[in-house]
Amino acid sequence: MSPGRDSADAAEFRRQDGSAFRFDWGEDGLRALGPTSDVVVIVDVLRFSTSVSAAIEAGATVVPARDADEAATIARERGLLLAGPRGEGPASLSPTDLLCLGPGSRVVLASLDGSSLSCLAVDIGVRYVLAGSFRNAAATASAAAERAGAAGVISVIAAGERCPGDGTVRAAVEDLLGAGAVLAALDPAAAVSGRRCSPEAAAARAAFVAARPQLFDSLSRCESGRELEARRCGDDVAMAAACDVTSWAAVLEGGAFVARSPGRLTG
Repeated sequence: MSPGRDSADAAEFRRQDGSAFRFDWGEDGLRALGPTSDVVVIVDVLRFSTSVSAAIEAGATVVPARDADEAATIARERGLLLAGPRGEGPASLSPTDLLCLGPGSRVVLASLDGSSLSCLAVDIGVRYVLAGSFRNAAATASAAAERAGAAGVISVIAAGERCPGDGTVRAAVEDLLGAGAVLAALDPAAAVSGRRCSPEAAAARAAFVAARPQLFDSLSRCESGRELEARRCGDDVAMAAACDVTSWAAVLEGGAFVARSPGRLTG
């Protein structure tokens, strides 16, 4: 912290005031940007937000939970499917598996990162929460712009990767690029209205634009991608790298992510 700069000053500067489109990381970033945002987009590419997108593509809905215990309780009390490890039950955390769900399925999904952040966004009073991924980046941007309105603020939060042991969060390149994909899709609106990305958001957008020609290569070679490959979940990496393959946005309504087509949003 700079000399003479107190915590109140730091919080003010971190809000990225004056920018329509903003970007930050993890829980701290969500707490900094969420209260002054009209819309928050949670990006957790490998695998939460990609899994949510796949599920709603299949016609399912997804209830996010803060942790595995809460997910199990919700599933038991409401009679919902519980997403767990592959091969353990009718639903898993894999987007490849969730894409095969039957229409009308209702799934509870917990993750250390994207799912818990989605719940936190609701807790701190964010009105509109979306789950963004490469698969639905353009649809997410369109839905966020509609929700925010002409003068609203949209914040994109990259989840990062939380370490199970000590709870620290590392920056994850796949989430940086996924956030950049959503921000890049907001560009047409910005060009028309003169509204701008913050420097932080512009950097994420630029990273995606540079990586897009080799997106699968970037995801398969990054730390999270290599981990999934080692767990024989390389098909999930390939699914996550598919850009703008669905027109459905995943919007959190009534405690569940549901499919909403931009232009036909309700709630």
